[in-house]
Amino acid sequence: MIKASVDLVARAIEAASAVRAVVPELPPIAVVLGSGLSSLVEGLADSVTIPYAKVPHFPAPTVAGHAGNVVVGKLEGAGVLMLQGRFHYYEGHPLQVVTFPVRVLQFLGVRTLILTAATGGIRAELRPGNLVCLSDHLNLLGTNPLRGLHDERLGPRFPDMTEVYSKRLRSLARDEAKRLGINLIPGIYACLPGPSYETPAEVRMLQALGADVVGMSTVPEAIVARQAGMEVLAFALVANAAAGVIGTSISHHEVLEAGKKATPMLAKLIRRVVLKVSGIEPGKTGLTGDFPVMGDGL
Repeated sequence: MIKASVDLVARAIEAASAVRAVVPELPPIAVVLGSGLSSLVEGLADSVTIPYAKVPHFPAPTVAGHAGNVVVGKLEGAGVLMLQGRFHYYEGHPLQVVTFPVRVLQFLGVRTLILTAATGGIRAELRPGNLVCLSDHLNLLGTNPLRGLHDERLGPRFPDMTEVYSKRLRSLARDEAKRLGINLIPGIYACLPGPSYETPAEVRMLQALGADVVGMSTVPEAIVARQAGMEVLAFALVANAAAGVIGTSISHHEVLEAGKKATPMLAKLIRRVVLKVSGIEPGKTGLTGDFPVMGDGL
């Protein structure tokens, strides 16, 4: 167990070194792209792409909609690193593997992490295409990515989770969403292991627990990022109504299509948040830095 803990740090440092060998100067802001949202990288200027296969200890994504690249570029002069695809607990990975990219970001000096995910809407009024800004979460995986013997280089043994999702960043995102005319809805994310979608009875349970959206990712990454001292912001795209909410079946194709349609809206919001966090006023550089419109838009 001690060896496993030491090996995690060693692997993360080795992977970070491989990324630095390609891109020596890395930005302190990173974005993790969820299902159907990989095309967000197309708006980056001066981008460099590193396939996950070229990063030591990164497994290959196995889920449609997760391309599997580290992409570093600029938005109106603001540097950002994007992870084009993630790993999931339901793929059979232990949570140390699921969250390994966040550990690598930690050793790359990332201080702000923006997470995105496609989710099912539990709250009755949520509809496909709605965008939720996470205010809190329910970890219902039955385990925690911080389990095991501890290494101080990873952060505190018992990290505080009072404010997993930064109030400051949520306020900033809310203000920028208003300027863009986007209805950004606060909500609580319930994380289940998957890969099957939830049953109507499970959705009723989640409603009783106070969840607004449900998914199979994001929460382990957020926990690790907070232990690492990162400021976390998370957006959940409502890709479908959860089972039993409106009585229709659910498919992964539906999730991917919703992601494509929502890309322009989410891309504009992420761009403005990245610029604000970087201390750049949107539109002041003389560059548009905007993302291309994908799909039909919303």
